Amino acid sequence: MIPEFLSGAARAVRHVFKPYPATDIPEGQMLDLPGRGRAYVTDSGPRDAPAVFLLHSVLTTGLLCWYPTIPAINDRYRVITLDARWHGRGIESENFDLRDCADDVAAVADVLGIDRFVAAGFSMGGGIAQLVWRRHPERVSGLVLCSTGPFFSTSDPRHQRSSQRTGRILAPLYRMLPRISDKSLDKTTSHTSVWALRQFFSTPLSHLGEFGNGLGRFDSRGWLDEIDVPTAVVVSTRDRVVEPERQQLLLDGIPGSQRFEVDGGHACCVLGARFFIPPFTDALDAVTADAAVRPSTRR
Repeated sequence: MIPEFLSGAARAVRHVFKPYPATDIPEGQMLDLPGRGRAYVTDSGPRDAPAVFLLHSVLTTGLLCWYPTIPAINDRYRVITLDARWHGRGIESENFDLRDCADDVAAVADVLGIDRFVAAGFSMGGGIAQLVWRRHPERVSGLVLCSTGPFFSTSDPRHQRSSQRTGRILAPLYRMLPRISDKSLDKTTSHTSVWALRQFFSTPLSHLGEFGNGLGRFDSRGWLDEIDVPTAVVVSTRDRVVEPERQQLLLDGIPGSQRFEVDGGHACCVLGARFFIPPFTDALDAVTADAAVRPSTRR
């Protein structure tokens, strides 16, 4: 999965995103998470609106994955993004594990004073979103799972070895590159493709092996039927990284989950944003409306 996504991400950052200029990107800050570390977080939209955490894919950042979508929803949602561990300006830790990433989401909600929220995740972020519900069910009012599944192909030892080999090859290249400063990452006045490249290279490519191992440890198939919050699955119908059949397993396993489709591949949240945003918005609206009339039993 990692090598395939790396290829897609490289195409994405070379693309010129004319409909979604970088000037629409919200400002963020480094947030202290007590006992955990510091992570880059954006928090935009009305403070009294329903809150949604947008959780990003592997090898991207919160903004790189979601910046086309944010302007479409932050007029009526409080939208939070954060850089996951080892990504961009995320927490630096000894190990990479999606369970820690899920706990970081709850910690950000604590610091921001958000009681309950919708967890929306793309690819790796979809796995993190599922784990947020699993580990902090009282905090999650709904789930929107995009281009993701109940497991990742990196659980296959062949994929793990491929990711580790790619990481070893790229490590010397990454060490030769100048480190990208926070000031440079915050600069949104340059051409969007330049900003996107900076965001992309803010994640050490030498960590590919560890990312593969971390993704490979995730498997929610044993507890999907326990998910009891409104859930929407946004299926990318031309996905070659997380194939539609694996995305369908979420719909088959989560009681009452709803299907929404986007005509696109695995990078559709950026490369095919104009096709991704409408079904994602419909999915988020549906989950939020359902959550509003379905009282929580977890207090």
